[in-house]
Amino acid sequence: MTQTKRGPAHEPITQPRLGLVGWLRWMWRQLTSMRTALMLLMLLAVAAVPGSIWPQRSVDPPRVNEFIRNNPTLGEWLDRFGFFDVYSSPWFAAIYLLLMVSLIGCIIPRAGVHWRAMRALPPRAPRNLTRLEAHATTELSADPEVVLAATRAVLSRRRLRIRRPEEGREREVASEGGYLKETGNLVFHISLLAVIVSVAVGHLWGWRAEVILPEGETFTSQAGRYDTLQTGPWVDEGSIDPFSLRIDRLDVEFETDAGGAQFGAPRLFEATATTTAEPGAPEQERVFGVNNPLHFGGTSVYLLGNGYATVTSVTDGEGTSLGTFTTPFLPQDDNYASTGAIKIPAADPQLGFYGVFLPTLRFADAGPVSDFPGLVDPALLLGVYEGTLFPGGRPQSVYTLDTAQMEQLVTEEDELSRLLLRPGDTMELPGDRGTIVFEDVIRWGGLVVRHDPGRIPVLISSIVLLGGLITMLTVKRRRVFVRVTRPGEGGGGPGERHTGLTIAGLAKGSDPNLQDYLDRIVEDIETAVATKDTA
Repeated sequence: MTQTKRGPAHEPITQPRLGLVGWLRWMWRQLTSMRTALMLLMLLAVAAVPGSIWPQRSVDPPRVNEFIRNNPTLGEWLDRFGFFDVYSSPWFAAIYLLLMVSLIGCIIPRAGVHWRAMRALPPRAPRNLTRLEAHATTELSADPEVVLAATRAVLSRRRLRIRRPEEGREREVASEGGYLKETGNLVFHISLLAVIVSVAVGHLWGWRAEVILPEGETFTSQAGRYDTLQTGPWVDEGSIDPFSLRIDRLDVEFETDAGGAQFGAPRLFEATATTTAEPGAPEQERVFGVNNPLHFGGTSVYLLGNGYATVTSVTDGEGTSLGTFTTPFLPQDDNYASTGAIKIPAADPQLGFYGVFLPTLRFADAGPVSDFPGLVDPALLLGVYEGTLFPGGRPQSVYTLDTAQMEQLVTEEDELSRLLLRPGDTMELPGDRGTIVFEDVIRWGGLVVRHDPGRIPVLISSIVLLGGLITMLTVKRRRVFVRVTRPGEGGGGPGERHTGLTIAGLAKGSDPNLQDYLDRIVEDIETAVATKDTA
């Protein structure tokens, strides 16, 4: 009976298990790789795109509300995913934090590797230098010791670090240079991390505010005095710098050449102000403009807008003064046709005027318009309303009039009341409700106040980042090896060039100029040898 021989049973292959620690190590290595850092940087740039497409609450809340009203379905979903608060949204912050962690994980190990590389000796010369892609050979009429000394001197002048001579390798010179390339790479990444951190500091501890200030009025910096105020999550409103500012004169000039394409364009825009840095400090007269802000400690005040404010006085039907009101009007076009509201809460019932101010009045087919932004023929056109100015006690903008619980007055001819006033005019209100006097027109300046503790660090980090990037792109990491042959080894006789020299080089990365670099080193060595022989 024949027995069949069976081989050893095949045991199933058991795959190694990473375990929790192994998976965590793998995820950390993936996160801290340079590829991931670049992908996160690109993703951060893409994530910032919605901030430039849709209005942001931190910049223009009214536009956000208007967009949601006009697009209720789309606006609701965009708001739900944070597209109106892109830079404060959780998903943007997650990308931001992951990028910071990735950069830190890239920088720390690479810094250690670079530090050890800078302290290590250059590697020994390969056995056959001519096998390297970039190499050159020549012969010199000098002793090998002279050639070696000239070689070391030339390489030292080129800032290459030279390996110390070793026994049995006295005729070789191994050198390496271009460590600044990796240093620039590290500086670039550290600076990029510093920019990210500085921007985060500015967001957390920074704030931005706006206020319209007419000429002659004094503004004191307090949280409740600003027209709009956006603060970072960690800002203490009580820490806002308490400076004061009064615009004494606002100088604005416009192009008056009616035949030119720039007619009406602003040519001068600056303000003369009296400022006080803190309570009890002496007053200072200072001039500031669009590109010349005022600075109060870490707070900067920019003059970014201007317009007109009307000065009006109102009396009731018995001739009692209800007050004098300085009302800013907001420009709606390049010719400064401006809208605004004058509110008289002391009247009974309350009165409100809403209309437009025209610096240069002209009656067109479509109605009154402004032809020029300067004060050539100023006029104030108002509709008169009475009722409740603040229905339900709800706050409202000082530049608009809520007419939900108000009615427009009518004249004796049963027409809606509309007033046209020029400076100095006095007009009776319908129904013996009093008078309004258009006393004067003054200018106002639109001030933007910013406190950004990350601004200077961002500037410094960006400059250092640019320097690191330039260094990284221009400096080449190179290794240069030189071998010298003794007299007679090359077969030369008396009077011949009898000391042989072979030079070769390696570059980290692409270096199309490596051969030219070696040729110039050979020329420098020949010059150094000839100079020493002559001496």
